[in-house]
Amino acid sequence: MTSQTPPRYKMIEDFLLTRIRNGDYPVNHQIPPEEQLARDFSVSRMTANKAINNLVQQGYLVRQAGLGTFVTDSRAESSLHEVMNIAAEVRARGHMYANDVLRSEAIAADDEVALRLGLRIGSQVFHSILVHREDGVPIQLEDRYVNPRWVPHYLDSDFSCQTPNEVLVASCPISDVEHIVEAVLANAQTAHWLEIAEGAACLSMIRRTWSNEHLISYVRLLHPGDRYKLSSTTRHR
Repeated sequence: MTSQTPPRYKMIEDFLLTRIRNGDYPVNHQIPPEEQLARDFSVSRMTANKAINNLVQQGYLVRQAGLGTFVTDSRAESSLHEVMNIAAEVRARGHMYANDVLRSEAIAADDEVALRLGLRIGSQVFHSILVHREDGVPIQLEDRYVNPRWVPHYLDSDFSCQTPNEVLVASCPISDVEHIVEAVLANAQTAHWLEIAEGAACLSMIRRTWSNEHLISYVRLLHPGDRYKLSSTTRHR
């Protein structure tokens, strides 16, 4: 059985994506014009145009009338003020979501976890660690602790079908959120899980969520600095 040759436009897409991802074409870099790509790949301008349009729709490129086509900042983006389901975010961008479940366990709360969840040291808490992926690339390491009193079925959940966020929101609608964001460097374990270099810059978000007066969850979210960004919009009346 012979393997099928990919369409010509896909070859151009792969060529451009490779150069964007390895840094040869950084943000705001102007890519070769359609005419040049058509010549280089021995295809029609229509084929080259289709490849470029596909990458524009996926958020990697932007066309500027009269100037050309440029690389955009295609890092995944989340709102700082809202608690979003990362799987829905990824799919809304037209990309494929997947995750790796690294831990799903009941443990005794240490000093920090007990303080963050308002429990006694040694109290039982549910603990999960997941790596969230976009098109196969790790974009977030989620290290979460949950008060089992409010979500007793948490560890019975299939996180390949429902993210921890979806499980919590379905059980305890979120009423209040606390965020702490800082820049950190990846330690050896984090680097291994996120498939980045040890010491690479990361965005760290510590989040606590409440449902009415109940403190439900404490989570630390780590994002590779070159793959993720946080946004915030404030309206002044």
